[in-house]
Amino acid sequence: MKNNALEAHARDELGINDITRPNPLQAAMASAASFISGGILPFLVSVLAPINGMVFFQYGFAILFLGVSGAVAAKMGGSNIYKSICRICLWGTVAMFISALVGYIFGVRTS
Repeated sequence: MKNNALEAHARDELGINDITRPNPLQAAMASAASFISGGILPFLVSVLAPINGMVFFQYGFAILFLGVSGAVAAKMGGSNIYKSICRICLWGTVAMFISALVGYIFGVRTS
Protein backbone atom coordinates (compact mmCIF):
# COMPACT_ATOMS: atom_id res chain seq x y z
CA MET A 1 0.00 0.00 0.00
CA LYS A 2 2.97 2.34 0.53
CA ASN A 3 3.98 2.31 -3.12
CA ASN A 4 0.59 2.44 -4.86
CA ALA A 5 -2.58 2.69 -2.77
CA LEU A 6 -4.89 2.55 -5.78
CA GLU A 7 -3.32 -0.65 -7.11
CA ALA A 8 -3.48 -2.25 -3.66
CA HIS A 9 -7.15 -1.34 -3.29
CA ALA A 10 -8.00 -2.63 -6.76
CA ARG A 11 -6.16 -5.89 -6.11
CA ASP A 12 -7.21 -6.62 -2.52
CA GLU A 13 -10.73 -5.24 -2.28
CA LEU A 14 -12.04 -5.28 -5.85
CA GLY A 15 -10.19 -8.34 -7.12
CA ILE A 16 -8.80 -6.54 -10.15
CA ASN A 17 -5.44 -7.83 -11.32
CA ASP A 18 -3.66 -8.61 -14.59
CA ILE A 19 -5.69 -11.80 -15.10
CA THR A 20 -9.10 -10.21 -14.50
CA ARG A 21 -8.42 -6.96 -16.33
CA PRO A 22 -11.23 -6.20 -18.85
CA ASN A 23 -10.65 -6.88 -22.51
CA PRO A 24 -12.52 -4.45 -24.82
CA LEU A 25 -12.38 -6.78 -27.83
CA GLN A 26 -13.81 -9.64 -25.78
CA ALA A 27 -16.58 -7.35 -24.49
CA ALA A 28 -17.38 -6.21 -28.03
CA MET A 29 -17.57 -9.79 -29.29
CA ALA A 30 -19.82 -10.82 -26.39
CA SER A 31 -22.08 -7.84 -27.06
CA ALA A 32 -22.30 -8.66 -30.77
CA ALA A 33 -23.10 -12.30 -30.01
CA SER A 34 -25.84 -11.32 -27.58
CA PHE A 35 -27.45 -8.92 -30.06
CA ILE A 36 -27.38 -11.54 -32.80
CA SER A 37 -28.73 -14.32 -30.61
CA GLY A 38 -31.40 -12.03 -29.18
CA GLY A 39 -32.53 -10.94 -32.62
CA ILE A 40 -32.71 -14.31 -34.36
CA LEU A 41 -35.96 -15.53 -32.78
CA PRO A 42 -38.00 -12.37 -33.49
CA PHE A 43 -36.56 -12.35 -37.01
CA LEU A 44 -37.70 -15.93 -37.54
CA VAL A 45 -41.19 -15.00 -36.35
CA SER A 46 -41.34 -12.16 -38.87
CA VAL A 47 -40.23 -14.51 -41.66
CA LEU A 48 -42.43 -17.50 -40.77
CA ALA A 49 -45.62 -15.99 -39.33
CA PRO A 50 -48.52 -15.15 -41.63
CA ILE A 51 -48.86 -11.52 -42.67
CA ASN A 52 -52.43 -11.34 -41.35
CA GLY A 53 -52.03 -10.68 -37.66
CA MET A 54 -48.25 -10.17 -37.82
CA VAL A 55 -48.42 -7.52 -35.09
CA PHE A 56 -50.10 -9.96 -32.71
CA PHE A 57 -47.59 -12.70 -33.53
CA GLN A 58 -44.72 -10.30 -32.90
CA TYR A 59 -46.11 -9.11 -29.56
CA GLY A 60 -47.05 -12.61 -28.42
CA PHE A 61 -43.75 -14.21 -29.30
CA ALA A 62 -41.81 -11.23 -27.95
CA ILE A 63 -43.42 -11.79 -24.55
CA LEU A 64 -42.74 -15.53 -24.81
CA PHE A 65 -39.08 -14.90 -25.67
CA LEU A 66 -38.80 -12.38 -22.82
CA GLY A 67 -40.10 -15.05 -20.44
CA VAL A 68 -37.59 -17.59 -21.71
CA SER A 69 -34.70 -15.14 -21.39
CA GLY A 70 -35.89 -14.21 -17.89
CA ALA A 71 -35.95 -17.87 -16.90
CA VAL A 72 -32.47 -18.48 -18.30
CA ALA A 73 -31.08 -15.38 -16.57
CA ALA A 74 -32.67 -16.38 -13.26
CA LYS A 75 -31.38 -19.93 -13.52
CA MET A 76 -27.86 -18.75 -14.31
CA GLY A 77 -27.95 -16.13 -11.55
CA GLY A 78 -29.50 -18.37 -8.92
CA SER A 79 -32.57 -16.17 -8.59
CA ASN A 80 -36.27 -17.01 -8.31
CA ILE A 81 -37.34 -18.07 -11.81
CA TYR A 82 -41.04 -17.20 -11.42
CA LYS A 83 -40.31 -13.68 -10.15
CA SER A 84 -37.79 -13.11 -12.92
CA ILE A 85 -40.22 -14.22 -15.63
CA CYS A 86 -42.99 -12.02 -14.20
CA ARG A 87 -40.69 -9.00 -13.88
CA ILE A 88 -39.22 -9.18 -17.37
CA CYS A 89 -42.57 -9.93 -19.02
CA LEU A 90 -44.30 -7.09 -17.15
CA TRP A 91 -41.70 -4.44 -17.96
CA GLY A 92 -41.23 -5.74 -21.50
CA THR A 93 -44.98 -5.46 -22.07
CA VAL A 94 -45.01 -1.96 -20.58
CA ALA A 95 -42.14 -0.96 -22.89
CA MET A 96 -43.95 -2.37 -25.94
CA PHE A 97 -47.18 -0.61 -24.94
CA ILE A 98 -45.42 2.73 -24.51
CA SER A 99 -43.64 2.32 -27.85
CA ALA A 100 -46.95 1.52 -29.59
CA LEU A 101 -48.63 4.46 -27.85
CA VAL A 102 -45.92 6.88 -28.97
CA GLY A 103 -46.23 5.54 -32.51
CA TYR A 104 -50.00 6.00 -32.36
CA ILE A 105 -49.69 9.54 -30.99
CA PHE A 106 -47.32 10.52 -33.82
CA GLY A 107 -49.45 8.83 -36.48
CA VAL A 108 -47.09 6.01 -37.41
CA ARG A 109 -48.96 3.38 -39.39
CA THR A 110 -47.69 -0.12 -40.20
CA SER A 111 -50.10 -0.84 -43.03
